[in-house]
Amino acid sequence: MKKWAGRARRGAQHDNETSLALYDKTAYEASAQVIRGYSTSFGAGARLLNKSTCRHITSIYAMVRVADEIVDTYRGPDARELLDGFERDVHASMDGGFGTNLVAHAFGLTSRATGITKDLTEPFFASMRMDLETTEHTPASFDRYVYGSAEVIGEMCLAAFVATPEGPGQASSEVREGARRLGAAYQKINFLRDLATDTGELGRSYFPGVTATSLTDATLASLVDDCRADIRAAELCLPALPRRARIAVTTTIDIYSHLLRRIERTPASRLCFERVRVPNPVKAALAARNACPWMGATRRPA
Repeated sequence: MKKWAGRARRGAQHDNETSLALYDKTAYEASAQVIRGYSTSFGAGARLLNKSTCRHITSIYAMVRVADEIVDTYRGPDARELLDGFERDVHASMDGGFGTNLVAHAFGLTSRATGITKDLTEPFFASMRMDLETTEHTPASFDRYVYGSAEVIGEMCLAAFVATPEGPGQASSEVREGARRLGAAYQKINFLRDLATDTGELGRSYFPGVTATSLTDATLASLVDDCRADIRAAELCLPALPRRARIAVTTTIDIYSHLLRRIERTPASRLCFERVRVPNPVKAALAARNACPWMGATRRPA
């Protein structure tokens, strides 16, 4: 633990390790509160992780959520400036600085412990800026957006899963590709779930050539199949994850697969005006099944 703490303190201008440890702990707790407030799906998976990995996953989620709230919830005339400022806070914390923004500070600790670099955070913030500028996507801009808003998040989470107290671990290119595809699947499922809100409140259309008024049952079926293909490719990489991470990721896959089946059963004409969701008791049951494999329950395929 001392070895990790020394590495995490790189660049910190303070010699009171006890006070810094308390500040770090408080920053991580602030990030954990964000995931508790905003996501029962990822929260269900995160609770199945060991304490260290859970701490890193919640800090990643909180960083992503704050940026998302700037562009989706606030939407003020200075949203671009707020997003730029948050990115500066995050990158300063990644460089070893003392962050006055607790979420950015926690993410900085996680990035240094897991090996997350700006090669992943810069595309993420670029995609968040697209939400301030782009209302309809071409195939090329859609691919760029999904890469930055989702695929790099999958890689960040993978970095947290394979990290150890001794430092960042290594994952094969195949496993990294699986993490990216799972991130893309979750994002595209979210697009389908939030179609009514994205179109009606935010004026955005993510899928190229698809709007709330033009979506047909045939197009919906094609989009669902695309999400399933990403999930199934990602599932092939599950055996490469540590046991607790494998259980947690399997739980989130099961929750999103359940959501995808509900979306598939919803007529396109209704999906454009109604948000489909998975009830919390169902999420809890899926988490319990994966945490207790001796119960003998069978997983349904995506």
